[in-house]
Amino acid sequence: MKLGNPKTNADVQMSEAFVTSVFLALSGGFQDAYTYFTREEVFSNAQTGNIVLMSTHLMMGEWLDVLRYLLPLLAFASGVFFAEKIHVIFKYAKKLHWRQGVLLMEIVILFFVGFMPKHLDLLATVLVSFACAMQVQTFRKVSGYSYASTMCIGNLRSGTEAFTGYLQTHDTEKLKKALYYFGIILFFGLGAGIGGNLSIRFGYHMIWVSSGLLLISFLLMFVEKMDR
Repeated sequence: MKLGNPKTNADVQMSEAFVTSVFLALSGGFQDAYTYFTREEVFSNAQTGNIVLMSTHLMMGEWLDVLRYLLPLLAFASGVFFAEKIHVIFKYAKKLHWRQGVLLMEIVILFFVGFMPKHLDLLATVLVSFACAMQVQTFRKVSGYSYASTMCIGNLRSGTEAFTGYLQTHDTEKLKKALYYFGIILFFGLGAGIGGNLSIRFGYHMIWVSSGLLLISFLLMFVEKMDR
């Protein structure tokens, strides 16, 4: 019996390739830092953080602040719903892969957000949260392993579990799996650091960098089409 990677290199679609996931993770970290530092300290991806902050303001009776965290949370849920509908409707589309379609919509949304002035911070965060949710729902595997490109907690758990398994069994496949997860976390953190610094220095237009990172992933996915 032949043991190995859940998917060989030949089987892995470009949408699941590590190089594609690198730019998705960079963009995911960038988006979270962007909304936190330029859009009134609200997370676009880290909905756990938003729930903590929302609940705190709720207990203090600060209703406007509750709304500031509730709406991005609802937008995130709506983004997951919308992406899944796109998947169902356009799963067999031939001219453009449905994942590329979702990515293109995300790019356009984020580019539009870059034009939104300060008094539209809440709407901007809602749109970024919606776009983030589409991304995390659409891109759920890297080289056959389930992961998230816009958050870290699940990747950290899975990576640590795989590394623990490697220490116990010395199975190099488990080590490879752990490195995939830790690599995604690294690039997410790198994106967050870059996004935070650029956003603080240059303001709300910097979300366009995130659009550019996603555009690279979008273009990389054409490699899969060219190889067929």
